[in-house]
Amino acid sequence: MSEHVWCHGPNCHTYHTLDRVRGSKGSKVLRTRKIKQYNYRNMYSYFCSNSCYNEFANKYIEQVIAIAPRREPLETPIEDPVRTKHSNPYHNWYDTEIRVKEV
Repeated sequence: MSEHVWCHGPNCHTYHTLDRVRGSKGSKVLRTRKIKQYNYRNMYSYFCSNSCYNEFANKYIEQVIAIAPRREPLETPIEDPVRTKHSNPYHNWYDTEIRVKEV
């Protein structure tokens, strides 16, 4: 794999920032940003910013969900929640502890 990839944001090439300006005098363009690749993979390996990531997700969400559609909800078994009352001279409050059941 090459050392860089281009940002996948659908509008990355339209943002008016100086680091996107390329070309010789008289034929300038706004170009998509290059993303340096590291050993780990996450969204920042393919998008230059959160806005480019969000635009991509909003544009292609139906195709992404079609890869692995969820037909049923996921569930995690838990123990009965424990509610603990706390107080001080000024007010009372409750904490609720939720614990995952050991399988």
